[in-house]
Amino acid sequence: MGSIRGIAAALLALAALIAVSACSGQPLSTREKGTLGGGALGAGTGAIIGAAVGAPGAGAAIGGALGAGTGFLVGNELQNHEVRQSHLQSQMSMQQREIENQRREIQALKQQQEME
Repeated sequence: MGSIRGIAAALLALAALIAVSACSGQPLSTREKGTLGGGALGAGTGAIIGAAVGAPGAGAAIGGALGAGTGFLVGNELQNHEVRQSHLQSQMSMQQREIENQRREIQALKQQQEME
């Protein structure tokens, strides 16, 4: 009976964490999604393993902390990759506009040369 209560307590704590983060009004960043996902997966796995040894609450807490830490690291790396990709896309767009401007200038110079 105690193991069911421990699992229920871990799930309730996780639900409260998700509810609090959802109230911010902002969409979750990739880093936050990774942290929450890792924490949820870790807490669930920890609760199951903890239930097998008679300490589901401790298992959920330890698993949740380890999962959240790992999820943070993975989410952080993914978010950094997204930022780099966005920066590269911005640079490519600027270069494309510059090429287009130079193409127009060349065309105008050709027309001007033909008129002379």
